[in-house]
Amino acid sequence: MAALKEFYTIKLHDTDAAGILFFANQFRIIHDLYERFLATIGFAFQDRFSRKDFLIPIVRAEADFNHPLTVGDVVEVSVSVAAVGNTSFTLEYYLTDLNGATAGYARTVHVTVDAHTMRKMPLPQTLRSKLEGFAGDSLKPSPEKPR
Repeated sequence: MAALKEFYTIKLHDTDAAGILFFANQFRIIHDLYERFLATIGFAFQDRFSRKDFLIPIVRAEADFNHPLTVGDVVEVSVSVAAVGNTSFTLEYYLTDLNGATAGYARTVHVTVDAHTMRKMPLPQTLRSKLEGFAGDSLKPSPEKPR
């Protein structure tokens, strides 16, 4: 099961002049879920910025767009932990339409850095433990429909 999933309705401001999801907005949609995931496991951004101990920048991002999404389309957006390394972790995201087809896929790699030196550092044990608790979860979309 995915670490976190939710439904999202494509809005007019998500689309381009052709009326389909603008490619950069797929990253915005998954980043919103990433922020909620971190908050859910106890690492909300406001804490990261106020504590000033470590940051978690994205150092790699990639995406696939399998079929167009238009205004009003509803997708299930899911995030799962694909890998946990010494200083980094990888997340995978799926945007799945209500017919069960994968409309989009993204993968992000995050590195922990010391907030003062901006140098790479080992994952803090508390973060590592939370992430490892989700590592290897299935990304299969849920059969439920939005309410």
